[in-house]
Amino acid sequence: MRLNVIESGSGDRTILLLHGMSGSAESWWRVSEELAERGRRVLAVDLPGHGLSPRDPTSTVSSAADALVETVAALADEPPLAAIGHSYGGTVLAAAADRLPLDTAVYVDTACAFTGGADRDELIAQYTSDRRSRQDASWLRETRPFYSERDAVVEARAADRFDPVTAASISSGADVEHILAPGSILVRADPSRFVADEDAERLAACGVDVRTIPGAAHTVWFSHFDEFVTVLPEVFGSDSPVGA
Repeated sequence: MRLNVIESGSGDRTILLLHGMSGSAESWWRVSEELAERGRRVLAVDLPGHGLSPRDPTSTVSSAADALVETVAALADEPPLAAIGHSYGGTVLAAAADRLPLDTAVYVDTACAFTGGADRDELIAQYTSDRRSRQDASWLRETRPFYSERDAVVEARAADRFDPVTAASISSGADVEHILAPGSILVRADPSRFVADEDAERLAACGVDVRTIPGAAHTVWFSHFDEFVTVLPEVFGSDSPVGA
């Protein structure tokens, strides 16, 4: 499976961006623009069942990782390649990391593990209901006051294109846990519903560089964009001001 990619910018360093569940490649619009302005080539990917990528009613984290590897091989099969994976996208990145030409792997507010075995039909109904709410840009602005008008429009469009069946297939399968390689970077919101303090301590003890942004939302770059850029000089560099 080849995935849909929004490509922008140019330069001798490529940055791969992977969104979370129910997001899309467009979720990274501000990050993509910042990276392009700093001379980076950006590949923002729609994961299976999201955005304009194919739907997959038998999708798993493993099959999504296979599709990612195939897509990257066609577009950026040589380093330097850095990748940022948010939430579910981070789990897919962890599953694919040893098959990608990475020199930097960043995981955003994810422990890259979740419990499978959920009821498929119940999940489809839940995701369908969530999708219906998220298709309303006004509702998104009301419930996420840190969203800009463009953020809300982009995320409403992501919800419109989101496939509940693909998502349910992922979560109704087997348990998933991927160990982050030493030297990986974890950017964590604090407090976080997705990476507990003990998880952060365990990962740090295993050689993961844990960086915390106090008060950030789960989608850290939406609520704390400047801090997100500043905390990742390996990706953004430190030679340009934010938004320059």
